[in-house]
Amino acid sequence: MKQDYRQLFQPKIINSVSGLSLIARVIVEGYLSGAHQSKRVGPGLEFSQYRGYQPGDDMRLLDWKMLARSGRFYIKESEIDTQVAVKFIVDASASMLHEEKGLSKMDYVRVLVASLAHISHKQGDATGLFSLNNSRLRALHPTSHKQHYNRLLHELIKIEGGGNWPSDRNSVTEIHHGGQKELLFVITDMYEQNGELTKWIQSLKTSRNEVVVLQVLGKNELEFNYTGALVFEDLETGKRVKVNAKNSKVQYLKEMEAALVKTKNFFLSNTIGHEVFRLDSPMEEALQLFLKKRMRLN
Repeated sequence: MKQDYRQLFQPKIINSVSGLSLIARVIVEGYLSGAHQSKRVGPGLEFSQYRGYQPGDDMRLLDWKMLARSGRFYIKESEIDTQVAVKFIVDASASMLHEEKGLSKMDYVRVLVASLAHISHKQGDATGLFSLNNSRLRALHPTSHKQHYNRLLHELIKIEGGGNWPSDRNSVTEIHHGGQKELLFVITDMYEQNGELTKWIQSLKTSRNEVVVLQVLGKNELEFNYTGALVFEDLETGKRVKVNAKNSKVQYLKEMEAALVKTKNFFLSNTIGHEVFRLDSPMEEALQLFLKKRMRLN
């Protein structure tokens, strides 16, 4: 599917409830409709019991087992899946204000969370939103009430980036309930000083939940597409460093690759999912990941 929705990725649109809701709806319904039309039906399906998903259908009626078997979205009106608490935890530290081509990490995250929350809420799951840095924790606890999605969008827009990630793990107990069936998405750039963010995420994992880290990075952060003499400023500490792009690129890319591999291996060893999303990554990739993780909790 063409990423036509990206023309809506403008700060004025993203930072309004109606605009953010429109973007999320276009992304989700376009993805589900496209997947329905493009996937072949697997063998042995009983058409009398199922019909294909259509935009506007109640997503609580999606049959997750049929999705696993056929890769196609089906509605089975006689069943409603077990409710799960889906929690989105957003890194609100200053590094999330990094911007490329007029789009900040935070605005990309707003669209990402709005889209995932749309599909979660429409399915009937209890959906919550948390954002934190070292100065405050904003919490919208999960519920499946009809008006809750609009409130979640409002809270998304109100998130203000600043400071850094907290060094303690006190906020874990306010966000996470160990005995509940949960799907937790931590959306962050994984910028940290002494492993405080990695340890915080590790403490979320239990045998009853799924934890997934969505690491959001800019294209320039990953590819170092710079030239000439530059001054980089750390958005969290204010520290400045002078570099020559040509002389620094090879070493930078080597260290970035090593850091990403180390991060992924650590999380996988703790049964925590980890995926990297660039600011130009298609939102469909995140929706597909969400559906796979959600299906595992059925």
